[in-house]
Amino acid sequence: MSTSASASLLDVETRPGKPALLTAESLDPPGWATTHRAALRSAVVEHGAVLVRGLGLADPDTTGAVLRLLADGLMTEQEAFAPRRTYADRIYSATAWPANQQMCMHHELSYRLEFPGLMLFACLTAPSRGGATAVADAEAVLRALPAEVAARFEREGWLLTRNYNDEIGASYADAFGTEDRAAVEAYCRANAIEFAWQPDGGLRTRQRRSAVVRHPLTGRRCWFNQIAFLNEWTLDPEIRDYLVDFYGPDGLPFNTRFGGGDPIGPEIVQLLNDVYERHTVREPWQPGDLLLVDNVRCAHAREPYEGDRDVLVALADTVSLTDCEPTAEVTSR
Repeated sequence: MSTSASASLLDVETRPGKPALLTAESLDPPGWATTHRAALRSAVVEHGAVLVRGLGLADPDTTGAVLRLLADGLMTEQEAFAPRRTYADRIYSATAWPANQQMCMHHELSYRLEFPGLMLFACLTAPSRGGATAVADAEAVLRALPAEVAARFEREGWLLTRNYNDEIGASYADAFGTEDRAAVEAYCRANAIEFAWQPDGGLRTRQRRSAVVRHPLTGRRCWFNQIAFLNEWTLDPEIRDYLVDFYGPDGLPFNTRFGGGDPIGPEIVQLLNDVYERHTVREPWQPGDLLLVDNVRCAHAREPYEGDRDVLVALADTVSLTDCEPTAEVTSR
């Protein structure tokens, strides 16, 4: 394959139902990443997500070097909803999530005031079945939503409530990177997060964010949130019933509401997930694959799988919500 930027762009293959594909044959992945960096990043802007196949990424050190070369800068994850393993500084495992459960479409850290503009995923070990990191075009999703639903979320935004404990999901120490309550409180105040310490030592938070933003580079309007994924009605019914019985309806590890505080019913969650599915593209992982996803332009999901699955993740290219023309006021209430 030619090493010129123009040739790299021309080699991107678009396929119905699958992410754009770029085939790379190189015994020097860091060298390939250096040569093709600009062209590959341009392809991500054009297509929203690009799967690079043939690099043969096989170990964390080489893979981490490639991810750093392709990024404008890596982020430290904060406010995680589930734990990750850290391979190296700001190089993580995929989120810990039961293998037999769908991780629904979402935009990474879309409830933060600063979030990654680019997600990088690298597959070291592919599962024997399933486990694809699927993507969906957020511009198309927004256009496909019923006008009244999109308008309400655009006007009100969405509300995320969280209950941190040491039993399920990420603890507040995992999410905020510290056990120091004063430091957690300072972070919450600085990031428009309402907080309340619970008698058992847990932490309850809530924050309102915009559901629709403009892409910081293209200016196009995108559906950008985790409304469906973090809602109680996306949970497996048996798991939801157990959690409600154990923690109470207000004690779920996470839940979402309309920005004004009204509950989001199961019919809205089903609608959102159905629209996502109609705009989803997917490709099974192969060992050595690299996937770059524009985190504003595209939502991503992790599908259920069988066997071992080892995917490294980097959160890159920090974007501020204020640079995306949010449509709803950002508050903790």
